[in-house]
Amino acid sequence: MSTLSIRSTKPDRRTPASQQPPGRSTAQKLHPLPMSSGDDLHILTAKRAYELFTERGYQHGSALDDWLEAEREILRQTPPV
Repeated sequence: MSTLSIRSTKPDRRTPASQQPPGRSTAQKLHPLPMSSGDDLHILTAKRAYELFTERGYQHGSALDDWLEAEREILRQTPPV
């Protein structure tokens, strides 16, 4: 399982702002988030759907069709579990 790191822009709710170490911004904290195979599928689908959108010349109005086609293509290439 891989992890994804995001930066928090909100102060930590558990620690009042006055108790945070000086010189360390809360925006610099990295919070690793576990990524499941479902997250991977979502990312791959989103990337392929965007490729389909660009192949159509960036014409709007077919986002759902692009997403479903991308999902079909990716699931066709994925071995069954």
